Amino acid sequence: MTSELTVLALGALLLVVHIMLAVHFKTRQYGKDWNMGARDESLPPLNPVAGRLERARDNFAETFPVAIVALLAVTLADKSSLLTEMAAWTWLAARVIYLPLYWTGVPKVRTLVWTVSLLALLVVLGAALVG
Repeated sequence: MTSELTVLALGALLLVVHIMLAVHFKTRQYGKDWNMGARDESLPPLNPVAGRLERARDNFAETFPVAIVALLAVTLADKSSLLTEMAAWTWLAARVIYLPLYWTGVPKVRTLVWTVSLLALLVVLGAALVG
């Protein structure tokens, strides 16, 4: 298995972590009945931590498809290289770092880390397209 596919599998695990953290803190606020119910009722806004974890999860879910395409494309096109491996690991590391930064409400650095993750994906996409 290529490093890019390993990173992709680990990225899927990171998505599960995002989902579980967000729903855990949301359930702490709204209760187990809400969690196990139909969730049709209107609810008050999330507290700051639960809200940040939900937004972090949404952000990861929005960008993960780009990672899937980039990492699969470079693997399927047989364009994996040291550069794409390093970029893949950089993307994953940045996304792992991003979660606690968003969770704790760290501004600016969080955006810088997100930018690093995006640039790393663009490197992989570029290699897949022109590599």
